[in-house]
Formats: sequence, structure tokens, C-alpha cells
Amino acid sequence: MKILIILLVLGIVLVLGGLVFINSGIYDVAATKPDTGIAKWVLETTKEKSVRSRSKDIIVPNLDNESFIDIGFNNYDQMCVGCHGAPGISPSVIGEGLNPEPPDLSEVAAHMTPAELFWITQNGIKMTGMPAFGPTHSDEELWGIVAIMQKLPELSAEDYKAMKEDSEKIPQEHNHGDHSH
Repeated sequence: MKILIILLVLGIVLVLGGLVFINSGIYDVAATKPDTGIAKWVLETTKEKSVRSRSKDIIVPNLDNESFIDIGFNNYDQMCVGCHGAPGISPSVIGEGLNPEPPDLSEVAAHMTPAELFWITQNGIKMTGMPAFGPTHSDEELWGIVAIMQKLPELSAEDYKAMKEDSEKIPQEHNHGDHSH
């Protein structure tokens, strides 16, 4: 009985301490101040485990299909490059001002599954600046973006520039702004 009372008191003290911390304004939420220590670990671990858990049953189509590349390039170029950059292209000032810093998708694609990339693209990530594109884009369009992300690690700046020039010559029926599903 004594242990139960000690645990109850400890729990109440922790909750009250948490409320005092939250209401004190001590924690700096400025985007110019990166999370450090335990806050960074908690947020990163929570994000990784959440994405992994929610993406595990997603069936990945054949992303080598050229139609996905054609569909995805313009969307990636218009919707992702500003924050994440691309081979030979740095993120915009908006992307540089986000906290947490948007990852380089050339690196991310090498250690995340296509299903995880799809889930993030579809649903976004809270409090990171990563929007959810699922409400405005079809799954086919989102898989196209994932197909481009999968190709990023092997693309040079010249390859990306050539893809952009080629895509500008061809009228696209699936591009940013075409939100039909």
C-alpha cells in the first residue's frame, strides 16, 4: 500500500512539474532554435516509429514504370525542391528557414522504404512544415513523386537539369495544379 501511495504522489508531482514547465514559457519554440537533447530524440524517434508503423501494409507498385517518372517529375520539381532541394539545386529561403531542417531526399531515399516515403508524402508530418499532399493529389501522382525520390541518389545535377528541360518540352496531363483523382 505504501508503494502505491509513493507512486501516486510521484505521478502527481511529475504531472504538476510538466504543467509548470509548459505554462512557464521556458521552452523556446522559435524556428531559429533547433531542438536538442531529449526533445530532439523524442520527436525524431516518435516520427520514425509512427511512419514505420503506418506504412508497413502499403503495397508498393512498380516504381520503375516510366509513367510514374513522367507523372512525378513535375510534381517533385514544383512541390518538393523548394524545401528539400534536388541534385544541383539548393533549397529555397523557405526551406532554409524551416526547423527541423527538411532532409536531403537524395539521402533519405537511400534508407527509407518507398512505402514510408509514400506515407509521408500523402499524410505530411506535424510540426515540421511537411504538408499532406494526399488531400490534393491522387495516389498515382504521389507514387510518381516517390519514384523520383528513389532515383535522386543516382542523379547528377546535369541529369536533373536534363530531366527538367525534357519535362518542359512535353505537355503534362498530370502536373501540379491538376488535382483530379
